[in-house]
Amino acid sequence: MKAVSKHFGHREAVSNLTLDIPAGQAMALLGPNGAGKTTSIAMMLGLTRPSRGHVRLFGADPGSVQAHTRIGVMLQGVSVPDRLTVKESLNLFRGFYPRPLPLAHLLDISGLAGDARKMAGQLSGGKTRRLQFAAAMAGDPQVLFLDEPTVGMDIGSKRQFWDTLRTFIADGRTLVLTTHDLQEADVVADRVVVMNSGRVIADATPERIKMEFGGRQVSFVAAEGQAIDGLRQWAEVQDVHTAGRHVAVLTKDSDQVVRRLILEGWDISDIMIAGGGLEEAFVRLTDQAGGPA
Repeated sequence: MKAVSKHFGHREAVSNLTLDIPAGQAMALLGPNGAGKTTSIAMMLGLTRPSRGHVRLFGADPGSVQAHTRIGVMLQGVSVPDRLTVKESLNLFRGFYPRPLPLAHLLDISGLAGDARKMAGQLSGGKTRRLQFAAAMAGDPQVLFLDEPTVGMDIGSKRQFWDTLRTFIADGRTLVLTTHDLQEADVVADRVVVMNSGRVIADATPERIKMEFGGRQVSFVAAEGQAIDGLRQWAEVQDVHTAGRHVAVLTKDSDQVVRRLILEGWDISDIMIAGGGLEEAFVRLTDQAGGPA
């Protein structure tokens, strides 16, 4: 995508976006609702045309049949044929591609081997998402687009799914992931792009974003009767979270926070220092940039 903008009437959903995704990269596209993620993905897939700028997929028009035979897509709100069995549904999708993956392999990577003869319409929400993933993988894609792929999955299914994605990426394939599950982005992606109000506000590795925007966290257990309200007034403290006597202090200067706690004689124990997570970085980034238009 180069200098791409998209307008819907007077509303600009995407503004002057330039984004290059090299082969073999796992990129997570993050942002609050209304940030422009879905519109950007739709333009990458050729489902909508940009108002300005150019979009290319494999160097060609993203709407071309040639491009679409090399990609897999798993979007939200897309149903599977509920009057077919799981096996019949996957064979239907396999028929759309010149060199599809074997049915047994698709059932294995989606964890649906035991449900092959079950009607697709009878699957749970999590298993329906797994069937949609298997359908997206049917053509042995070089690029896989996933939109909120693990919605409805339990934690065990999520971890199995993430393992499958890591295998896909290790094989030199490309992944474009949009998700509100920041743990998912942290686990799977090697690049995180954060959008807000149609613009990119951060583009780096998860580690770099966490380091630059996530801050540091000082946590400890306060003794009974230890007042902590004053912490919020310290210049180096950005936020304070409490759960009973457990206190977590978000700061950019963890050394100064620990120094003051000791010098001022706070009655605390179990002091720990850790880097801020992707969630903290995401919240700070989007707060700084302002809400979506």
